[in-house]
Amino acid sequence: MVEITDSLACLYTGRVESRGDEYVVTVPASEIEHGSVSVGDTYRIAVLDRDGPVAEGSAEAGDEESSAVPDATGGSAGTPSDDGQRPTSRGAAGAVQPDPPVSEGEVRDVTIETLGDKGDGIAKIERGYVVIVPDAEPGEEPTVEITSVRENVSFANVIEE
Repeated sequence: MVEITDSLACLYTGRVESRGDEYVVTVPASEIEHGSVSVGDTYRIAVLDRDGPVAEGSAEAGDEESSAVPDATGGSAGTPSDDGQRPTSRGAAGAVQPDPPVSEGEVRDVTIETLGDKGDGIAKIERGYVVIVPDAEPGEEPTVEITSVRENVSFANVIEE
């Protein structure tokens, strides 16, 4: 299992772009809107080769950002989002984005992998999508009901341990 640190701020797939004598990784607007990161602040990031040894549905991060679902342009930076295997939607710029793999009210069995900054349990499901579960501890495998769904994260409550 991939270890995720408590200080992980957000998870997405992006492209490194050349702009003159600088290289830029664009942060999706949704990460700013959700408060995952703030304009003007400095962050450490981890850059993983999308074709590297990371298993599908997982992401690695020391205590930095990592690669996972939608890229900064709303596309998939070469990951399988337009292969007919998963639903997509249009982002603000009209680019295709993969839809979250869960919906509100859905019941799931998850494995709590770590604790977040505020002590909530963190589980990961398909494509490295994060599910935050209050009052859960690492190693637990509760049945949860999804209560809120966002582009890169959802929130759930334990309904059965």
